[in-house]
Amino acid sequence: MDHPAEQTFKEPTDNKTRAGLGKFLRPNTPYDSFMEAQGIPIYRDIGVRRVQDLPRKPWKRMGGNGTFIQLLGTEGLWGCYVIEVPGAGALNPEKHLYEEQYLVVEGRGTTEVWVEGHPKKQTFEWQRGSVFAIPMNATHRIVNATSSPALLLAGTTAPNIMNNFGSEDFIFNCPYQFKDRFDPDASDYFKYKEEVTPDPVRGLAMRKTNIIPDVIGCELPMDNRRSPGYRRIEPHMAGQHFYMWIGQHETGRYSKAHAHGSAAVLICLSGKGYTYTWPAKLGTHPWEKGTTEEIRRQDYEPVGMVSAAPMSGNWFHAHFGASKEPLRLTAWFGPNAPGRERGRPGEKSIDYGAIDMKDGGTAIPYNEEDPYLRKEFEETLASVGAKSRMEPVLYEKSY
Repeated sequence: MDHPAEQTFKEPTDNKTRAGLGKFLRPNTPYDSFMEAQGIPIYRDIGVRRVQDLPRKPWKRMGGNGTFIQLLGTEGLWGCYVIEVPGAGALNPEKHLYEEQYLVVEGRGTTEVWVEGHPKKQTFEWQRGSVFAIPMNATHRIVNATSSPALLLAGTTAPNIMNNFGSEDFIFNCPYQFKDRFDPDASDYFKYKEEVTPDPVRGLAMRKTNIIPDVIGCELPMDNRRSPGYRRIEPHMAGQHFYMWIGQHETGRYSKAHAHGSAAVLICLSGKGYTYTWPAKLGTHPWEKGTTEEIRRQDYEPVGMVSAAPMSGNWFHAHFGASKEPLRLTAWFGPNAPGRERGRPGEKSIDYGAIDMKDGGTAIPYNEEDPYLRKEFEETLASVGAKSRMEPVLYEKSY
C-alpha cells in the first residue's frame, strides 16, 4: 500500500496511546485493481435477479462487452464476470494461469482450445445451458455461431492467482504447459461423459467430464440431502480445483436452512425461486423473535445469482422454488470446496451442511425452523397456481 510522502509514522509517547490509525479503509487487492483497470462495470451485492440485465461495457482485453460480478462474501475467494460475444464474431484469444469455467446464458457457438507449438486445435460446440471448463494456461478463443450476440457467465480463480503473484505479465504470458491437465491429442477431451462415480471426499455423485452440453436438462442422481426428492451431481472438469454442483428441488418442496462459510454462489438454471439468508447469531427463529434487520432475501429466475453465506460467512440460508417448475440450481465455490477447509490430513469431519443441528451439523430440521418460512412458501406457491408438497410428516420431530 502506498503512503503519501507527507505522512510519517507516529510512535506512541506514553503507555496509554496505541500505534496506528485504529480505523482504516481496506486497500485494493491486486485483483481489485485489475478489475478497475478494465474499464467495465463491477457489480457488488448479495445477488442479482438476472445477470442478463446487468449493464455491460466494451472490454478491450476480451473483445466483447462485459461486467464483473463480485457478490458479497466471495471477495478474494473466486472471481466472476459476464461477457457478450458479438454476433457473427469472436472474443480475443487468451490464456492465463487461473482456472476458468463458463455457463452459456444465451446463444450458441464454438470454442477453440490449443497449446503453443502444437498444430492441432480442439474445437467443440456449445449452446444455451452448456457448461465447459478451459484447461489451465491453454490458449482459447470463443466464437459466436449466430448473427445475434451470445452471453456467457464465467467463474475463475483469478483473484486467488492475482493476489498471490501480483504480476499480470506472468499470469497472462507464462509459457508453461500443464500436460497433466490437457492433452491436445485426446480426441475425446471435450466429449460429454455420463458415468457417475462417488467423489473421493464425501462419496456424493460425481461426473468427470470437461463439458456438459445441457445443465438445464441433464440427468441428476437422487441425493435427498437438502430436501425430499432432491437430486444432485458434482461435475469435475479439466482437472480443476474449481468446485461446483448442480441440484434440483422438486416442485412444492424447499431446502432445509443450513449454515457454512462464504464462497458458495447459487445460480438459477430453471424455474423461479428465492433465497433467505441471515447471520447464524440471530438463531433459528429470527422472524418469530422480531430480529429481522439483517435478514436478506434474493429473488431469482434463469440466470439469477445469490451469495448463500455472504459477508463473513456462517449465515443460515434456505432456498425456495416459486413456480410450477422444479427449481434447478448450480452452485459455484471457486477452489473452496467442502472438505477442503483448514485442518489436519486424516482428521475426521462430517457433511455438516446436510446434517441436522441435533446430530452435530448446521441444518435446521423442518420441525425446528421459523414457522414464517413454511407459511410464506405455501402462500407463494398458491399465488402462482402451485401446491406445497411439504407433507405434515416432514415437520414431525421423529422425521
